[in-house]
Amino acid sequence: MLLALGPKAWPKLSQFKPLLRISGGETLHRNTRHWSGQGQRQGPGLRTRLLITALFGTGLGWAWLAARAEKEQWRQQQRTEALRQAAVGQGDFSLLDHKGQPRCKADFRGQWVLMYFGFTHCPDICPDELEKLVQVVRKLEAEPDLPLVQPVFITVDPERDDVAAMARYVQEFHPRLLGLTGSTEQVAHASRNYRVYYSAGPKDEDQDYIVDHSIAIYLLNPDGLFTDYYGRSRSAEQIVESIRRHIAAFHSVLP
Repeated sequence: MLLALGPKAWPKLSQFKPLLRISGGETLHRNTRHWSGQGQRQGPGLRTRLLITALFGTGLGWAWLAARAEKEQWRQQQRTEALRQAAVGQGDFSLLDHKGQPRCKADFRGQWVLMYFGFTHCPDICPDELEKLVQVVRKLEAEPDLPLVQPVFITVDPERDDVAAMARYVQEFHPRLLGLTGSTEQVAHASRNYRVYYSAGPKDEDQDYIVDHSIAIYLLNPDGLFTDYYGRSRSAEQIVESIRRHIAAFHSVLP
């Protein structure tokens, strides 16, 4: 019949959809759009792509953190070396603690030490800095994996800060805070070793005076070497983090 109709019937054939015959004689229209994708390889699913992206991002994150830690360690080593070349804290000292016992630098060998120079009649700065020092010590004490850090307070006002005055003063801050004093010459010698400037001001009518002095907390490592210092702008949290890094990177240079 199709042959009889000839070419005139061919355009009408395009109006019929192909049929799919299944069992039982039922016929269904073939969904050409559904079937057209069969036989083609499917790419990775959305979940797989997200997982790959997350793993790649995590790898980059760890690499960045490792590079940052390595750079920070290098900067810290450079800073420590520069401070050593400045010969800060390289000399010894001979002073009395707040119990009247002689103390020298060798007594602190094997310990991490936080040291501050000030005076007991200081109205505000010294108490604030000593309180910050004590906060650092307490935060480090709360971490059992870290060694104890010994807090030390050295006076720059030996005329008024004798053994008894130091004993009264240090007990207000921390039970392990060690106060050191001595003669005018002994205090001057210790101060010079740590590049600490101090100068007593004029006395008022009550014979009271203020001592102008350098403001810094010094860190000494177990070899007794000056390792770092922290000015007023550094918070207790920043100092704690710095000390953690120094402890982790420490290697003794003593035989």
